[in-house]
Amino acid sequence: MAIKESIKLLSPVRIITSDLGRTVQIAEIVGHSEAVKEPLLRELNMGEWTRQRKPELIRHHADKYKNWRVETYTQPKGENWFDFCDRIGATLQGGGNKEDSDLLAVVHSGVIRATCKVFLNLSPEFLLPATPDTITIFNFELNSEKSPKLEVYNIGFYRPDKNVAD
Repeated sequence: MAIKESIKLLSPVRIITSDLGRTVQIAEIVGHSEAVKEPLLRELNMGEWTRQRKPELIRHHADKYKNWRVETYTQPKGENWFDFCDRIGATLQGGGNKEDSDLLAVVHSGVIRATCKVFLNLSPEFLLPATPDTITIFNFELNSEKSPKLEVYNIGFYRPDKNVAD
């Protein structure tokens, strides 16, 4: 089953997305062009490392990159991991309003990892990055103080003959 069909079965009540092009495009592809574009769901600001590829960062900044991956280093002009987690947590909680129990958030890999940290206290060092065209599902019990359950993490829908969203 393709991602678009799976999302339709989940019947989300509220749909939000990062306001950056890639996530807006994915929201449209999966049938939700009406998704609210939320700048606070943007990926971690990489500062001076923005648009640099992982192999280049490792080659030129191996120690700093290693420390960044375990949240002990913030690159110049970049966003601190803990501030990023606070931003993501507050945005997804919607100021504490859990009225809409079925939320679809079309987001970046780092946002998913921050969500795992905020709500499940799972450190990113124990998580593989979420890959494009995958679904991660958190199950929050309405009006509950319990931590959510991670039902699905990084599940893809590989179909070599079709666009995964179809």
